[in-house]
Parts: sequence; C-alpha cells; structure tokens
Amino acid sequence: MTHLLAHTSVQQLKGVGAALAEKLAKLGLTTLQDMMFHLPRDYEDRSHISPICAGHAGATLMLEGEVMSSEVAKGKRQSLAVRFNDGTGTITLRFYHFYPQQKEHFQRGIRLRVFGEIRLGASGMEMYHPEYKTVTVNEPLPEANLTSIYPTTEGITQARLRQLMAEALTHASPQTLPELMPPYANNRYDLLKALHIVHNPPSDSNRELLLAGIHPAQQRLAFEELTAHQISLMQRRQHIQSIPSPTLKADCPLAQQLLAKLPFQLTNAQRRVWGEIAADLTLPKPMLRLIQGDVGSGKTIVAALAACHAVASDWQVGLMAPTEILAEQHFVNFSAWFNDLGLPVAWLSGKQGVKERNASLAKIVSGEEKIIVGTHALFQESVQFARLGLVIIDEQHRFGVDQRLALRQKGEHLGLCPHQLIMTATPIPRTLAMSAYGDLDTSVIDELPPNRTPVTTVALSNARRTEVIERVRANCQTGKQAYWVCTLVEQSETLDAQAAEATYQEIKERFPDINIGLVHGKMKADEKQAVMQAFKDNQLQLLIATTVIEVGVDVPNASIMVIENAERLGLSQLHQLRGRVGRGATASFCALLYKHPLSQNGQERLRIMRETNDGFLIAEKDLEIRGPGELLGTKQTGDMGFRVAKLERDNHLLNQAHYVAAQILKDYPRNAEALLKRWLPEAPRYAYV
Repeated sequence: MTHLLAHTSVQQLKGVGAALAEKLAKLGLTTLQDMMFHLPRDYEDRSHISPICAGHAGATLMLEGEVMSSEVAKGKRQSLAVRFNDGTGTITLRFYHFYPQQKEHFQRGIRLRVFGEIRLGASGMEMYHPEYKTVTVNEPLPEANLTSIYPTTEGITQARLRQLMAEALTHASPQTLPELMPPYANNRYDLLKALHIVHNPPSDSNRELLLAGIHPAQQRLAFEELTAHQISLMQRRQHIQSIPSPTLKADCPLAQQLLAKLPFQLTNAQRRVWGEIAADLTLPKPMLRLIQGDVGSGKTIVAALAACHAVASDWQVGLMAPTEILAEQHFVNFSAWFNDLGLPVAWLSGKQGVKERNASLAKIVSGEEKIIVGTHALFQESVQFARLGLVIIDEQHRFGVDQRLALRQKGEHLGLCPHQLIMTATPIPRTLAMSAYGDLDTSVIDELPPNRTPVTTVALSNARRTEVIERVRANCQTGKQAYWVCTLVEQSETLDAQAAEATYQEIKERFPDINIGLVHGKMKADEKQAVMQAFKDNQLQLLIATTVIEVGVDVPNASIMVIENAERLGLSQLHQLRGRVGRGATASFCALLYKHPLSQNGQERLRIMRETNDGFLIAEKDLEIRGPGELLGTKQTGDMGFRVAKLERDNHLLNQAHYVAAQILKDYPRNAEALLKRWLPEAPRYAYV
C-alpha cells in the first residue's frame, strides 16, 4: 500500500533512529513531506578542480592532491592536522571533531579529493572539516550538478542531510506526493519536477537565479504555498460571512446631525470610505472592512459615522483600542461628538474601580449604553452586550487573533455576527494586505485634511546633538511642545528606559526652566498615563520617551520630534513617530539623529524619510528592506510562517495566487483541503477568526 509522504515518518529512511529523528525534528522535519519542502539555502559548484595556489581566504574550492603527513596537534583544542599538496601548493586540512581511526584515512601518499572553505590559520591556508573522498589518478568527476547546502543543526552534517534528502526523494511519486494545482497554474513545472530541480539542480542551471530564489522551479513551489494561504483566508471569510448579521439602514439622519455639528468638512476620501462602509452595513452578511489611512487622515470620524448607522438601528457599538491612553483618546473624541446628540459614551478599562465598572456593565447588558469604548477589558467574560451590532478595532496589528475573536463572539447569543470595522494608521503595502488581511475588504483614506502642514524632516549626525537640544529649548520657550524619543543600538526595553532617563536628567539639568516629562516601557500604566495627560494638557513642554509613544495621543501643539539613533528603527516605525507632530496648522519638524558610520540600509532609510511623507510609499519600501514580520508584528496575523515564499520577493505572484485559490475552492474543493494540510497544518486554529 502506498502511503502519503505527509504521513511517513523520517524514521523510514535508512539509518534514522530515534536520536537522529530528534535532531531532524529540531529543523521541523518529522515526515518525508517535510523533507521535500526543506529547501537548500545555497548551492555550490563542484564541477571543476582548482589548484591550491589559486586559493584565498573565503574561497570555497574543490581540490585534488596527496596526503604528505597527518598528526594530532596539541593546543587549546586537540585537532587532527593533515598536510595536503597538489604540486602547486600545500594546505592543512584540520579536523577538531575526529575519531582515532580517522587518522588511518590519511596515510602518506593517499590521493584525496576535498571540498571546503579556505581560512587563514596557524599554518597558513587551512580547511576546517572539509568533505573528502579517496580517488585514483585521473578519476573522472561525477556528473556535475550543483551541490545543495541546507539549513542544518548541530549533529547533522551537510553530507548526511544530502544523503537523507536523496533517499527521501526516491519515495516521492504522484501517488505519495500528489499534484494538487490545476494544470494551467503549474508554470510548465509539475510538483515533482520542481522539487527534483530545486534539490538537485542540473549542471546547466542558472546558479544566480537559484540563489535569488527566482528560478522557475522555486517560483512554482512559492506559488503553491501562496495559493494555500489565499485559500485559508477565503475560507475564513466565507465562514464569517455565512453567519447572518444585523441589517442596518443606509439612510442615517443621526450621521447627518453629527456632520452638521463638526467644525470641519470631511475630505473627499473620508466621504468615499464612509459610503463604502454604509453600503456594507445594509447587507445581511457581516462587514469585514479594513480602513487604512495615514497618521492624521481622519479615520476616527469615519468610524463615528459608522457607529451612527448602528445606533440609529438600535444596535450597540464596541470600540477597542490597544492601550489605555489611545482608548481614552477615542472616548474623549466620541464623547465630544455624541454627547451633544444625547448619546452618552460608556468607558470600560482595566483601571476602573469595582463600583464604577459594575455600573457600566449593568448598562451595557441592559442595552442602555449604545456606544462603549475600551481596551481589551471589552472582551473579558464579564462583559455582556445586549445587542452588539458593530465592532470597531483600532491599530488592529497590536491585537492577537484570539482577542479579536473574543469580541466578535459577544454578539453570537442572538445568532448574529456583528459587523467589523478595523482601523490602522500603519499603512500596509498592498501585497501584505492581500496576504495578511486577504479576508478583509480594504478602504484607503489617501488624503489629509486641508489644515495639516507637512512635516519637514532632517537627518543630522549625533555630533550636532547639542545644536538640536538648543533648538528644542527655543521652540518650548515660544509656547510650543516637543517630543524627544530615545532608542539604543540594542533592542532592549530596559536599556531604552535607561537611555531615556539619562537624557531626561541631562536636559533637565541644562534647562531647569522647561517642564519636562518622562515616559518609558518600564513605568506602570497609570504613571505613563498621568505624564501623557500632563503633556496633552500643555503642563509639560518637552516629553522624553521611548518608542512606547509610537501609537499615541493627539497633541496639536507639538511641533518638533527628535528621534535618537533613528538608523536602528524601521521606516514604518519612524513614520508613526513622525506622525505625532504636524497635527495642527504650525510648521513642524522631525530631526533624525544618527551615529556614524551608517550602513547602506541606514542611509537608504533616512533618505526615504527625508524625501517623502507618504505612508504607503514608506510601507512598500519598508517591506523591501525588512520583510513582512517586522511590519505586521509577526504571528498577529494568524500564521505568516512561509516556508518557501517570501512576500517581498514573490509579491508579483499574489494576484494570480488569489485567482487560482478561488478557482480551486470552486472546482476542486478536496484539493483545497489537501493544500491547506500540506502548507498550513496549523490553519484550522485561525480559520474562523
């Protein structure tokens, strides 16, 4: 009987007992299917023999010659040193991990073919632990395929892993590793052909393409993986939308009343997005919509208009933000807008006293409170909604999957799924949005309100730090406010806090006439809250902080942002921090202080920040430079652990993967399930979020 490779243990391979199986498991290899998709990280060309005299440190060469001598060298670490000559020069083959009999392999006059990297050691040119074999004079080279180099772990050599991989490949057939993609999507490579080429590239293969991961055989595998991810997202969406939702009225006099009271006009982009939301809310299936908008583009008022539609149809609205201070800011904004309309806004936070909290909970469960704002306290079991019709989640990437699910389930006792509106000020590149949020419809507010002034950004060497401090002081003395963000070269909350404290002391001593506040991640939440509030109320002119203020409070009076060691932060983070200023009509500045010497990436990042304020362009560049994990707060997105695909490299495949995924779900549903099992064995956990 033929077993699928997905169910065949690696212990079926020759010589793989429990101990070796344990080492393979560290690499994530427990089945033969896992072996198939454990792809080489590099390829070596062993097609010709080089002379020793052509060798230099760092070169990886195939050499052939004779053993001159071998001896066990004493020293800090014992080693077996083999002197080896090919007539053009001499090199030492050094083995730190050797067994006594091994010395017998290296008798004087024995002819060897060795392969390894040259280093400079005590005796001149050396190779550490090269691969070697005994050969005869003029023995032909084996058929010259490129040699695969795999990610490995301690106790498994490359040669052993290649041996195991070659044996695993002999078990692969259309029966044991079935083709699951429709023929039109195979890009001329069926699965088995692609795997054979990637593991054993023929000698005429383009090594540059293979190393870059863009050889057609590699792309065929990446495409299958991306398609599986798209299927997972589509299933998630289908499941959510199979549950009915409240049907709300498109026409909403309450929203018009709110607009009439605002001291500003909506931008065209805000009106367009509001229209998209209103259309969703009239349908009998849950809205699943992501609003992307740059810092200050006015997402909150659009969310408030969506809330009007729910309240006017007698449903409740839950708005959740990731931090107390951000939730409180929403509470203040919503209260200012809705209190005048006779709609008090409820507040729910972890800090509330028992009495106050119980009173709020009673009003929520009775349905008296229509709009409830809070932190993750909203989804605790004790919170019961009477009629939850709309869930608004701010800065969605700060919440885990389980947290979002918990809030949505609050509406399920009525047999209905609430509408979901998700907001983010972290612009997400289209490719990333398709792969991480492919289950959501996306709306973009791509226009800033007319009263916003662009922030002027300058990059300055640390040598000009004193000059910057003086400029900040002058700014504060004119009644303006400023931020000073401290980061250190090592990613550490403790060290960042220390840097912030040191800067706080330094500036306080230098300018005792300025009121300065300090905020960092090591402070208690209520301490941070109090300082931020004092800054917001203009009791403090300068706020020294770590990156904890990245998602923060609106302070329209703040007009300078200084970021120390800016070169160590990602573009999206720099852009978020810069967005803390320029929120009023005053000209604002952002100073990026950097340390010499700057890496190429560091230079590139600072250049982009100087040249553009466009958050979407910055996000695209950030994806190119740093990859997706950093941008999304990895793992918050369900499971983004791609094995073969790389979003920043393979984004051109996404549109087609999306199309093929829809076709497979429609025409080959069994294949869809099999693809999920192959590429996303953990997917069920995330399928219904």
